[in-house]
Amino acid sequence: MPTTCALCRRVIPDEEIDDPQAVQQHHLRPEERATSPAVTVCRPCHDQIHAVFTNAELRADYDTIETLRDADRLQAYLEWIRGTDKLDINVTTSDRVREQRG
Repeated sequence: MPTTCALCRRVIPDEEIDDPQAVQQHHLRPEERATSPAVTVCRPCHDQIHAVFTNAELRADYDTIETLRDADRLQAYLEWIRGTDKLDINVTTSDRVREQRG
């Protein structure tokens, strides 16, 4: 049965998932895994979420898939990723996030 990424909504056929990490669970409230709801996302989306948001931002403002999908910081990425079938991309953590993680 194919998997659909909750963020980009790309459908990933099972036969294309040769890497067990190609599809991952994203906890909507990081660092609260025991009580956090989780959504299934493709690895590129999961990497991108954590590259542009700190865990504090995710908990405070982006703790639903809808708020993530509507986030200005993800719009260009979502437009791009929806046009590709890549399951492995290079993601660079933003300077703003890197500074806040200190």
